[in-house]
Amino acid sequence: MITSTHNSKVQLVRALLGRVKEREKQRAFVAEGVRLVEEALAAGWTFRFVLHVPDLAARARGLLRDLAAAGVELVPVTVEAMQSISETETPQGILAVLEHQKLPIPEPLSFAVILDSIRDPGNLGSLLRTAAAAGVQAAFLSPGTTDAFAPKAVRSGMGAHFRLPIQALDWEAIRLQVKGLQVFLADAAGTVPSWQADFLPPLALIVGGEAEGASAEARKLAPQQVYIPMPGRVESLNAAAAGAILMFEVVRRRTR
Repeated sequence: MITSTHNSKVQLVRALLGRVKEREKQRAFVAEGVRLVEEALAAGWTFRFVLHVPDLAARARGLLRDLAAAGVELVPVTVEAMQSISETETPQGILAVLEHQKLPIPEPLSFAVILDSIRDPGNLGSLLRTAAAAGVQAAFLSPGTTDAFAPKAVRSGMGAHFRLPIQALDWEAIRLQVKGLQVFLADAAGTVPSWQADFLPPLALIVGGEAEGASAEARKLAPQQVYIPMPGRVESLNAAAAGAILMFEVVRRRTR
């Protein structure tokens, strides 16, 4: 059992939680909590190891049995050691270090999102969760967007990372990925109400950042700018809310 916070595995977890450069170097990230570890196992994700405290709830004990059956390395740690690396207010006593895998992008691509300059990891994770729920086939992250595998983004994604292809690309690579798709930009000052936009053909939807909105590169890529009609006295919605409304408007339009 690991008792020291200076143990190499504990130190690796701390580094992965705190530094994007370490996640990039190690090609790994952390998923904490029963639900996220369950989602990773169900998706067939590659585990490096799992840390867990000795005294776990029944659901977590069942998860450990499933992980052991899958050949995952299980490492018990003291409660104090787990608390020293936990990112949650009420730790569930289980945490996984996972390989960073690149899921394949489906062909042909008919529904993609481009997340542009989203700097809040909670908003980014929520957008990815919504994208997975709406059947989006790929999410492309522009330069300036926060790391999709930051701890808060992974928690907010609630398993979306294990099912949705997510790629951080430069603008030239994004253009190549969405070539042949109609590109729409979500913009409060847009010219087309979202209810009237033609969301039936294969498309990519750009959702811009919370503070500054979409970048100049995003505006160059999107000939059509759509807005969400808001009869109330509110200037704008945050990126996660606006993205959810527009993604499910695409779903609604395509399932009528």
